[in-house]
Amino acid sequence: MDKVIIYVDDAAYAQQVLTPLLLSDAPPSNHWVLVACAPRMTHRVSKWVSHRARETWRDKWAARLFELLLPWLQIQGATVTPLLAKGPLAEIEQELQSQQLAPIKVVDARKPRAQGATPSAPGTLWSGLVTSLGVMLVAVVD
Repeated sequence: MDKVIIYVDDAAYAQQVLTPLLLSDAPPSNHWVLVACAPRMTHRVSKWVSHRARETWRDKWAARLFELLLPWLQIQGATVTPLLAKGPLAEIEQELQSQQLAPIKVVDARKPRAQGATPSAPGTLWSGLVTSLGVMLVAVVD
């Protein structure tokens, strides 16, 4: 039985990615290792929340994700082992590879993030517009 590592962070997106893989493998002969990749907490949040609270939040987040994905995968006939990522994904992949003799297939079913897009505050556009209009007014008056 071949192992397949699947990195997930969103159930709906993962189902879209995994549906073609499940349909292409007529008899499910693979063992799927479902690795939940919890969202990173910002520096500001991590200053005010204890390590234990962060771990508890990650566990609850992963439990909700597995509640959505595990029944769906098991209905498809796949053998699934859930795993919560608690470190770099390369280390997890290396550890799972050491347990298996054959090469392990890796599927990244994480929802893509927009590259270079930084969310701006709602008032940023208007404050910039007002500031530039004020500068233009001062330049015209002088």
